[in-house]
Formats: sequence, structure tokens, C-alpha cells
Amino acid sequence: MSRTKQRSVETLAVSAFAILGIVACTSTALPRKAADAPVAESRVRAVMSVLADDSLEGRMTGSRGSVKAATFIAQQMSAVGLVPAGDSGYFQRVPIALTRRSNGQERLALVTDFVALDTFPLDHRRPGVNVVGMIRGSDPVMSKEVVLVDAHYDHLGIGRPVNGDSVYNGADDDASGTTAVVEIARSIAAGAPPKRTILFVATTGEEVGLLGTRWFIEHPPVPLKTIVSNLEIEMIGRPDSLAGGPGRAWLTGYERSTMGAMFTAAGLPIVADARPTQHFFERSDNIAYAQMGIPAHTLSTFNLHADYHRPSDELSRVDFNHMTRVIQAGVQAVRILADGPVPHWNVGGQPAPR
Repeated sequence: MSRTKQRSVETLAVSAFAILGIVACTSTALPRKAADAPVAESRVRAVMSVLADDSLEGRMTGSRGSVKAATFIAQQMSAVGLVPAGDSGYFQRVPIALTRRSNGQERLALVTDFVALDTFPLDHRRPGVNVVGMIRGSDPVMSKEVVLVDAHYDHLGIGRPVNGDSVYNGADDDASGTTAVVEIARSIAAGAPPKRTILFVATTGEEVGLLGTRWFIEHPPVPLKTIVSNLEIEMIGRPDSLAGGPGRAWLTGYERSTMGAMFTAAGLPIVADARPTQHFFERSDNIAYAQMGIPAHTLSTFNLHADYHRPSDELSRVDFNHMTRVIQAGVQAVRILADGPVPHWNVGGQPAPR
């Protein structure tokens, strides 16, 4: 939810866009089985351990750690057998630059296009990509509709040391959600083909203003009008007692659309957000899609732990049994969205356009 010692920016930018050639632009689909594969805790640990490792330096947007994370996620999508759906294989390039505000402070910003990015000094350009993979739908009619499953893979990078630790790993926020996207894709790709097309996306720049999601909306790999629902996954690494404890999750804006009721009717361990005053519905990438009219919610188990946006949000604090069970519920939730009725807004539930 809503810096570091680095190589020269020139070297970083070159290495970043060199990764566009690392992952193959085509992939071989895995054999299809009748049922979705169970989520394996060993796989959850393996993926999460890479994304939250110190070597990724906190995955700050536009950093070399972010480049490493994007490359790893793309490799996982390829191994799963997803169809590449970016503009460069699995990568959707995002033009990001370091700009200066009127008060003199520097910030990362989304640039209008890559021609405009070229007008910035080289040391102000930053590498940025969303990672996008697809499972094509099997139904002649429903396959034209798209279910979007996403999480942001960026975090805060290297910052002010706390108790001698300066790496803001972002294990819960949001290596956990990114891991879920990969493992949900792995499970469904091993099962029967979904009726609707499913787009799996790991976005950059959420922590600095939804940069990746804003670019995705402006340059969608599928027509936006075909996206019928969005399930964002954010901070599922620790149980929340208000959701019912380990293995149970909550959905932001549960009462706003029929999505939550669909999950409840199917017996999924997903309940309403018990902390509406925190405004979690408006605090992640889903809000951008919701404001466009797409039923879009975030699946989470954030319990307001004190490690939020601190170096102590580390792998050692993750409850992997809980997280694996929540991802398994996420598989069932995505399968419902892919094969069942399209969710719709309840009266007064859709947020006003921005």
C-alpha cells in the first residue's frame, strides 16, 4: 500500500532494458488437468524468498532491485506457461523519470511517452516495467471478457536505518501479493482452461502514485471495456484476527459490489473489511479500475502490524501456512470470476470517476 547506493543511472538503465531480451516472448502451455493444482507452501516460500531478499534492495521503483524483481517475475510467468502480454514479451515498458517539484524536492513521475522520456537527461531516466502474462479463455463467448488479477511488486528501497537495518524489504507489502499472483497463475494454468481470459499483472510504482497502473490503463494490452472484474492482492503475509485468524482474508469494499457475496456463497474464507475507517478500498491499485466502473477490490489480511513501511517488514515475520491457505482461497476466487457470473456494483457502490 499506499535511496540507495546504486550503480550509475546509465548502467542501471541499460541493464534494465537489456532484461527485455532475457525472457522468451513465447511459452509452451502446461498440460491441462481437470482441477486446479493445489497451492504448495514450498513454492510460496521459494517465490517470496527471492522477492523479499536483501539482494533486491527493497525493490524501489526504477532501481536495480526493481529490475531484478521484474526479471524474476517474468521468469516465473514463463515457467507457469502464461502467454506474454506486454509490449516486449512479458514486459510492458513504463516511462518513468526523476523530476523536481516547485519546492525543489525530487520525485519519480510518469512521463507522457517514451519520446518525452528521451528529453530528460540520462541520469534522470529510470527503468520501469509492468510484468504481464495471460491465460486465454476457452469459451467462444466468455473468452472475450477479461479478469484482471494483480499486485504491485515495488516497495521503498533503501532508506533511513532502523536498528541498523536500512533495507525496506516489503515482504508483506507487497512481495506477498506478488507471490500470490504468480501462484494463482501456476495453479489455474495446471487446471482446466478458464472460460474467461485471465490477465495476471505485477505493477511497478504503486508506492509513488500508482505509476504502473496509470500507464497500464492508458496503454492496456487488452481493451479496457473487456475487463469485467479486478482482484488486487495486497499484504497477505500475516493473519488478521478480525478476519477470523489464519487462512482467512477480507475484501476491501465488500459491500460495494456483488463480488464479496459471490465468494461468501461459494464458502470461501473471505469476509468484509472490518476496518472501513482505514479506507483500504481507496489505498491500492484497485481504486483506479473501480473509478472506471470495473468491479475492483483488494484481497488482504493486513492487521495494522507495526512493521508497515519499516525495514522490519521481513521474510522472517511471514506466516507461510496462513499465506498459502489464503492464496488457495484466491485460486478459488479467481476461478469464480473466470467461470461464473460477472460481478456488478451494488446501488451506490461504484466510486465516482476521478
